[in-house]
Amino acid sequence: MKRIIVWSSLAVIILTAIVATIYIYRHLEKNRNELLFYGNVDVREVDMGFRVPGQVTELLFEEGDEVTEGSLVAVLDKTPYDSQVTKAKADVAAFTAKLINAEILLERRRALIKIGGVSQEDLDDALANRDSLQADLKASEAALVVAEDNLAYTEIYAPTDGIILTRIREPGTVVNPADPVYTLSVISPVWIRAYVEEPELSMIYYGMPAEIYTDTQDSVEGGPVYTGQIGFISPVAEFTPKTVETTRLRTDLVYRIRVYANNPDRYLKQGMPVTVKVRIDPWRGKEDVKRQEYE
Repeated sequence: MKRIIVWSSLAVIILTAIVATIYIYRHLEKNRNELLFYGNVDVREVDMGFRVPGQVTELLFEEGDEVTEGSLVAVLDKTPYDSQVTKAKADVAAFTAKLINAEILLERRRALIKIGGVSQEDLDDALANRDSLQADLKASEAALVVAEDNLAYTEIYAPTDGIILTRIREPGTVVNPADPVYTLSVISPVWIRAYVEEPELSMIYYGMPAEIYTDTQDSVEGGPVYTGQIGFISPVAEFTPKTVETTRLRTDLVYRIRVYANNPDRYLKQGMPVTVKVRIDPWRGKEDVKRQEYE
């Protein structure tokens, strides 16, 4: 009986060892065909400000609001700029009238000089006056364009689709040109900033497909939520940033990469930690790298 128990226990141990060995082998074989990178979501930000000074009268969005390209987001007090446009239009009208009169006078002088009714000096003065008024008219027309542009610059329009990240000013604030009033988080492009060790550098290449995982439940259960490709590989090594917390990597040199997301949405937030998986195809990777080098 004791022998049966001993042999049974030994068989269980051997069977367990075999199963564990097969599992570990398959797990290592699987991991040998893929790389995992840990990074953070990066998006571009736009500081929106006026191109002219003035007092803010309207701010039409709050932090977190979504805006579309071309949406009006903020307005300055238009009163002084309306006045400048009115004055510039009046100057154009005045110089136009003066120029018309100068043209008439010049034609009269040309007709009279043939019969000796005026001197050459009178004709030269009329010609110079006409030329001067033409220059003044062009200057006033240019001033009108500037005044109209300044009036248009009292409004800010969203340069692209995005989300209001920060509302910096409030109505009533007097701002200078280029003072930001909003910070806009651009919806696209969205990329993942990650780092790769030097031994793994030869396994990746530009355009390499990638799968992007977040920490949400859907990502864990349903597989990759986002797809993308490697769009940038830094040619310069750098020390591992503090955000990489693995003990082995803290003092190593790594290369920064960007993985661009093909299907970003509102759930990919600035700074969000994500996991990037790339499937290694050694032959394809080497062939693509060689082709890029020759191109």
